[in-house]
Amino acid sequence: MKKVVIYALSTCLWCKKTKKYFEDKKVPFEAVDYDKQTEERQEEMMKEMKGSGCTGSFPFTRIGASCVQGYDPDEFDKLLERK
Repeated sequence: MKKVVIYALSTCLWCKKTKKYFEDKKVPFEAVDYDKQTEERQEEMMKEMKGSGCTGSFPFTRIGASCVQGYDPDEFDKLLERK
């Protein structure tokens, strides 16, 4: 299974929906709350997000080598190769 990493904000409703989507589908994921990280780690995370072609808004979800910005269950399913 592809590795799933979610960069989120602890107070973001769309971020919570994204985490719940993966929980409900029983897909293991790593979630990192951007706003709870050190300034140095936040800079690293933002660099990674922008380097993946995203604008730096949340949630940011990496599925394997691909990324999805925002809450997009259809794209999650596609990248997880689920119908």
